[in-house]
Amino acid sequence: METTENKNELLRGGQFLVKETKAEDVFTPEDFNEEQKMMRDSVKEFVDREVWPKKEEFENKNYALTEEVMGKAGELGFLGVAIPEEYEGLGMGFVSTMLVCDYISGASGSIATAFGAHTGIGTLPILLYGNEEQRKKYIPKLATGEWFGAYCLTEPGAGSDANSGKTKAELTEDGKSYKINGQKMWISNAGFASVFIVFARIQDDKNITGFIVEYDKENPNGITFGEEEKKLGIHASSTRQVFFNDTVVSAENMLSERGNGFKIAMNALNVGRIKLAAASLEAQRRVTDVAVKYANDRVQFKTPIAKFGAIKSKLAEMATSAYVGEAACYRAAKNIDDRINLRLEGGESHADAELKTFEEYAIECSILKVACSEDIQNCSDEGIQVLGGMGFSADTPMESAWRDARIARIYEGTNEINRMLAVGMLIKKAMKGHVDLLGPAQAVGEELTGIPSMDKPDFNELFAEEKDMIKKLKKVFLMVAGSAVQKFGQDLEEHQQLLLAASDILIEAYMAESGILRAEKNVKRFGEDAQKEQIAMAKLYLYHAVDTVNQKAKEGIASFAEGDEQRMMLMGLKRFTKYDRMPNVVALRNTIAEKLTSENKYCF
Repeated sequence: METTENKNELLRGGQFLVKETKAEDVFTPEDFNEEQKMMRDSVKEFVDREVWPKKEEFENKNYALTEEVMGKAGELGFLGVAIPEEYEGLGMGFVSTMLVCDYISGASGSIATAFGAHTGIGTLPILLYGNEEQRKKYIPKLATGEWFGAYCLTEPGAGSDANSGKTKAELTEDGKSYKINGQKMWISNAGFASVFIVFARIQDDKNITGFIVEYDKENPNGITFGEEEKKLGIHASSTRQVFFNDTVVSAENMLSERGNGFKIAMNALNVGRIKLAAASLEAQRRVTDVAVKYANDRVQFKTPIAKFGAIKSKLAEMATSAYVGEAACYRAAKNIDDRINLRLEGGESHADAELKTFEEYAIECSILKVACSEDIQNCSDEGIQVLGGMGFSADTPMESAWRDARIARIYEGTNEINRMLAVGMLIKKAMKGHVDLLGPAQAVGEELTGIPSMDKPDFNELFAEEKDMIKKLKKVFLMVAGSAVQKFGQDLEEHQQLLLAASDILIEAYMAESGILRAEKNVKRFGEDAQKEQIAMAKLYLYHAVDTVNQKAKEGIASFAEGDEQRMMLMGLKRFTKYDRMPNVVALRNTIAEKLTSENKYCF
């Protein structure tokens, strides 16, 4: 049992960059307790019964089926995992919340979207920002699935620039209600929601305001809907435009305070981002399962294609991205869980504890959203390739997995926005003194101008070189971002391509470190022989991370440095991305692929 004293040592958001994390201090999927394992197995059994066999119906836009499955999920308590017991929820911690989101989301993007929109942005704004009356009125119905929630933020002219919405809320003469007029688009769950979180502007306020708006088919109150959107993927996810025409909302249904809507919207998205990352994990596992089984069964040239090196390479890379994604997601989830509990022990309310914690780890939430959404896209793309012509056919689940995956890079803030947010938020934290970037960045600068050590490090211990490499990748970020801040100061946000390059360095450092720490922790408790494939995955991911960091750092350095400064930084980059002993990448992939094909599934 962790003590409060230990918890005070918890890394703050973004501190992973400048403080060493030990393997024994991270949480991994192998650490699930019995309650969490039971919950995982219950969710998997539910999905295998209610979702996976009905893939074709979901692809044929059976919106009623999505509503029906969501209702059943509510009856089993899956919609209320994160909701305190006093509001009819299960009151489980954030790791359990992530776990349910993970395993319920892998079989159909339509269910993943409906579940995520309802339990996240459709419910959490009321739980975290609502007053007690609002919570008691709405949360129990949302937690049990009696009502479903939707989130009305995006407008035709307000997407990434969410605070620029034109929807208006006008106070009535008696001061008791607001009349809402405007148009929202891309609203998930619109076709069957009873509660809408609606963002509107009062008069000429600088910031939008949030409202809780009920919808009743018998008394639509000026609310009308567009037709279901025709979409590339998530076919059975109800996505409609919502129109408000003099929709009357009680003044008591204002969420939080006037003008606080933008803050509500942004903080709700922080939670949505990390949960979206989790929602990509089971999809990767299932896609890898299908690819492995097909590769074992498909015989060409009198040999199962799983025996061919080209296919082994693909299967190994697919499994590796899933393994590292799991490591990073549950590492961050436990940090969030521990920080929430620490705040609760300090006497904070549940809502305040969660709000402040999600804000604290906003950097990690953005990192995970980007990494895992891109991993599931790559994984499903390679899955199609393994199946060849059958992968392109709608008779196999690969093409729908590929189409469903595509939206993950867009919603909850595009990956471009999230990349820039991750770096921007880190720099802001540094300026507030929450993360000491200045000292480590100066140390890297001194190292660049100093004489390199000729001492040969001892890399004989398992992961010694890999952990040293991760330290060096972090130095690359400090070198590039530190020099960029020095050069551009407050104007750095205008240099978006530089921010994108710096962000990729940050992302790869976090993800690669998470994979290494997971494998190292499990080697210590299960033995090296039992973890040889996991060791291979951790090393393979790091190998690719080093390449990505090298490429992105060159791009960044070339964009703002010239002459001697550029030469010095490029020499530093070469030093920081150089292996002492280059891993045998083909051997790593073969080790992973042979385990997958012998087990005939994703088995990690």
